[in-house]
Amino acid sequence: MTKGYWVAHVDVDDMDTYKSYIAANAAPFAEYGARFLVRGGERVEKEGHARARTVVIEFPSYEDALACYESASYQKAKALRDPVSTGDLVIIKGYDG
Repeated sequence: MTKGYWVAHVDVDDMDTYKSYIAANAAPFAEYGARFLVRGGERVEKEGHARARTVVIEFPSYEDALACYESASYQKAKALRDPVSTGDLVIIKGYDG
């Protein structure tokens, strides 16, 4: 089964409020088998421009990655994030070369 990934680039305007999103997304991420590979951290921008935070989350399958995003529990968490952050999110199927 091909894994799925969320790749997000995020600017956070209010980290205290954003922490409520982090707490709320724990349940849907656990339900869909999410595993953080990158969650902020040290980095160097070599080309182009990026937002302040980069997050990469691995799911057991591409279908799980899509289903997690569409789930009611994740959408409830997302509603906490939206007013205090700006971001880009790509859900992508892994490579099984």
